[in-house]
Amino acid sequence: MKVNLLRILTFVLWHAVASWTWGVDDETCAICKRAFDGCCDACKLPGDDCPPIWGACNHAFHLHCILKWVHSQTPQAHCPLCRREWQFKE
Repeated sequence: MKVNLLRILTFVLWHAVASWTWGVDDETCAICKRAFDGCCDACKLPGDDCPPIWGACNHAFHLHCILKWVHSQTPQAHCPLCRREWQFKE
């Protein structure tokens, strides 16, 4: 008994395009003026190493930007935009 197997291969080309964005109302960090989809001056690549961070006043900044700002203020840090006492949003 001879069995002929016919194999049909179907090639489908698929070009996936994806993008991600942070859920921030503003498009750029008010400190470094770079997009939240990008990264701050301290980072080489965008992503989880440079997320936006919100303050209790609902203003958002890159993590590295606001940490640098907070550490440069004495004795109490204030939001760079509204000048309220800076507290990280919980």
